[in-house]
Amino acid sequence: MADDVDTSSDFDPEIETVFASICDLNGVLRGKRLPIAQLEKLKEGALRMPLSLLGMDVWGEDIEGSELVFDTGDADGICEFTGRPPSLVTWTSRPAAFVQLWMRSEDGQPFPGDPRRALASIVERYDALGLTPVVATELEFYIVDPAKQAPRPPCSPVTGKRLDSDGALSLDELEHFDALLNEIYDACLDQNIPADTAISENGAGQFEINFTHVPDALKAADDAVLFKRLVRGIARKHGLAATFMAKPYGDRAGSGMHAHFSLVDRDDNNIFDDGGPDGTPLMRHAVAGLMATMQENALVFAPHENSFRRLLPGAHAPSAIAWGYENRTAAIRIPGGSHKARRIEHRVAGADANPYLVLASILGGALLGIEGEWTPPDPIVGDAYSMDLAHLPPDWASAIDAFARGKTVESIYSKRLKRMFVQCKQQELRRFTRHVTDFEYHSYLETV
Repeated sequence: MADDVDTSSDFDPEIETVFASICDLNGVLRGKRLPIAQLEKLKEGALRMPLSLLGMDVWGEDIEGSELVFDTGDADGICEFTGRPPSLVTWTSRPAAFVQLWMRSEDGQPFPGDPRRALASIVERYDALGLTPVVATELEFYIVDPAKQAPRPPCSPVTGKRLDSDGALSLDELEHFDALLNEIYDACLDQNIPADTAISENGAGQFEINFTHVPDALKAADDAVLFKRLVRGIARKHGLAATFMAKPYGDRAGSGMHAHFSLVDRDDNNIFDDGGPDGTPLMRHAVAGLMATMQENALVFAPHENSFRRLLPGAHAPSAIAWGYENRTAAIRIPGGSHKARRIEHRVAGADANPYLVLASILGGALLGIEGEWTPPDPIVGDAYSMDLAHLPPDWASAIDAFARGKTVESIYSKRLKRMFVQCKQQELRRFTRHVTDFEYHSYLETV
């Protein structure tokens, strides 16, 4: 669980507002703005919001036919304080406080459709085995010019020229956007988010920020959710916009959310470490679980229509189900370095995915492999993109169907969350299929 030390007394006494929110299945924060005088009541569970908020579609609309809306009269749930201390929001017109909540049903039970509860249940299963996941994420995002509806690269704050080329590990881009990055790091400090290395990624205006490993999967997911919010807020403050879309440009690199994890026992021993480069049999059981559940959980890693543009053949994203040592073309990579830090890197999820669900699917899949002592195929050597391997579902509709029919999904998620997520994605898919794109008009209108 997150550190429950209360730091609210450190706030500027002139702070008047607190933002209180839950996180829905799409990773969208939804909540209320209240006077700061309500902070203690919030922490005592006095706030109530409809349970259906957790399952809304990406446009914020109720799910047609949802039992949470129509069978229960859109009943409220109890918004419970997660234990993460209130944090400072500096990118609004006035500084404010932020409080993170999660949901209980009216009977006081944890609501199984809450994505944070889903991850918590997996962590509890590890704890019962005497194991603690040690987790870190890496998030890629683009800074874009907000003047147009379609994204385009921003102008450099230094030269005034629009970025027009890919700048992998470009120090110039890091320096040109120094003021923005400095404010992001300051906000991470205010939010207790352990931001580490920043790099300029492959796309024009694309950056990646890594986080340090923490022995608390819930905090790691909290950090990722809050990071996305603060980056968008600070970008707006600088007259820019930030996007975590998986593929904002058809001809540039997509944005991913890679997750690293190891497991430590009660004596703080890394149980993936065998003293050498190969890792333990238990690590390989975890790899086998990840591979066996990857197709059924693809909807979690690629939850939107745009997500699958990142996973197209030739897009250099890991859509083939394979693992390897120090191999970035594989979906599952075992990084090199000191054996003491032996860990698994899961490279499939897009930056648009819900961090709670991503970590629940990864840690849940690994747990199934460990419990069943499953054995993975041999690790690949070479280019996974050119090999004849099993792949993720080829499109969004197939991924929705795979999740709905998945035999292992209910070993990771509650039936309630599974049903809510499928209904949400089916509704979004129906809406997308009713929209004709400009490119279709250009290609077909007076041609066929």
